[in-house]
Amino acid sequence: MSYFEELGLAEPILRALNTKGYDNPTPIQREAIPALLDGRDLLGVAQTGTGKTAAFSLPSLHRLAANPTGRYPAGCRMLILSPTRELAAQIADNMRGYARFLDLSVQCIFGGLPARQQARKLVPGCDVLVATPGRLLDLIEQRALTLQHVEIFVLDEADQMMDLGFIKPLTRIASMLPKERQSLFFSATMPDAIANLGKRFITDPVRVEVAPQSTTAERVDQFITNVNPREKQALLTISLRKGLGNGEIESALVFTRTKHGADRVVRHLVSAGINAAAIHGNKSQAQRTRALDGFRRGSVPVLVATDIAARGIDVPGVSAVFNFEIPNVAEQYVHRIGRTARAGRSGLAISFVAPDEKPYIRDIQRLTGIKLTPAPLPENFLEEAKGLPAPAKKGTGAERSDEDRNARFRKGRGGNQGGRKPQGQRQGGRDRNWRDAEGRAPDQGDYRSRDDRDNRQHGKRDRSEDSEFSRPKNVSHKSGPVTKPVVEAQRQDRSNGQSGGKNNAGKRFGGKKPHRKGQGGGKPSSQRDGGQRDGAQRNGGQHNGNQRSGGPRKGGPRSGGNGGGQRPQQRRQS
Repeated sequence: MSYFEELGLAEPILRALNTKGYDNPTPIQREAIPALLDGRDLLGVAQTGTGKTAAFSLPSLHRLAANPTGRYPAGCRMLILSPTRELAAQIADNMRGYARFLDLSVQCIFGGLPARQQARKLVPGCDVLVATPGRLLDLIEQRALTLQHVEIFVLDEADQMMDLGFIKPLTRIASMLPKERQSLFFSATMPDAIANLGKRFITDPVRVEVAPQSTTAERVDQFITNVNPREKQALLTISLRKGLGNGEIESALVFTRTKHGADRVVRHLVSAGINAAAIHGNKSQAQRTRALDGFRRGSVPVLVATDIAARGIDVPGVSAVFNFEIPNVAEQYVHRIGRTARAGRSGLAISFVAPDEKPYIRDIQRLTGIKLTPAPLPENFLEEAKGLPAPAKKGTGAERSDEDRNARFRKGRGGNQGGRKPQGQRQGGRDRNWRDAEGRAPDQGDYRSRDDRDNRQHGKRDRSEDSEFSRPKNVSHKSGPVTKPVVEAQRQDRSNGQSGGKNNAGKRFGGKKPHRKGQGGGKPSSQRDGGQRDGAQRNGGQHNGNQRSGGPRKGGPRSGGNGGGQRPQQRRQS
């Protein structure tokens, strides 16, 4: 009889464990499962990869199966909070594996996917819900989810929740949970801030600590190599090419501090013939899932990630971890190298240390209590570094499929950015290949209006006397080019009470400037609107000039500007 059978777990759960090949429990499972079966709250301090998921999943599923209450619409009976998408998806997959022979539903929600689709899945309710804090609150605010039926609450990786700034969302979630519940609180480290956070969720907990806080995983050989920042990329490429070539490295994780740094490392590795992919916050969920699946299958032997993936990647075959950049938080080093030496295997952790990163190494050694072993540079390093190729362009290697998919999408919608025509083919736009009758390009001249361009396109001369095709500074777009003598003549006309055109608007306004723009020159007022009528009929009414210029008028005040009110029905005296 196995240990899990001695605990009295439900038969469907034991059958699922036999399918997975679980016989012997891990230390945290041996200490946590009995307390959870008794209904106690739990405060667990354990590193990643120690079997925490099974430690809280098995007794929780046993309790849900033993007390079937049905599913509540838009509700859940067990809520598990995770800091990252990858870790949430991993927990949900494990929960589905343990509950495969039970009539329990497991749902997972996180950002990066349409919230409406996730809300539809929650309409009938579920038994187990795995979520990230941000998307959980979004669905609650949309009234697509309620937490009033939660019986078991699990907060995983609480220290990383604090690092990512989830303290306020967690406080809001805690206020929505029912008081009568079982709470489980897990963290890799337990500083005072994390302990104070745990007091908001758990009551009289059983403390389980399977390893001293902030200790690194066993069976991990840890080395450091002092190198200049500009030589880090060459050292990484040479080390990976050698390790993957001789079989010492099966798959490797490379950690950087920035997202753009991760993409830059991938381009260098791809140019050297090493298939690599990046995973970080700027990637879409589909890209992150595709990169992680390729890493698990082995088609992508190198995965470059930021600290967002330090706790969400559970791949037993990771044989090496490279710290391309040293984390400025010492605890992150523990989580990074915890991705290797899993499931009883040995691992390798190599850190490339620049001169300005040596204080970070001292903090790491003080926290873990381990002296990292120095490793020299490879032989003939400078000669090999000079022979490395230049970095590849963006969208190459394992991420090329995303670029190809986007290109096919644009081509299917018209070829150029979702169906938009090239600039030269748009109606009203300027064609860069256009030439006039004399073979001149659009940029070979000063074009101030569309009229000039049209005149030139049809071989017409400009009316300006100063230049053949350029427009002077005193240009009127409506009345054509205006030379200096014409300007002086118009000024004289305005001073005499005339507008400079063939109409009598200046006389009607008492010598003032016309109130309509462009009324000073052009067509007579009787022809400006295209009809055979005089100026009194231009605005739809029949009135004399005195009434339009502010004199006494019949029928009351006008409303709404020109033509807006009732005007006297009398013709203007010529």
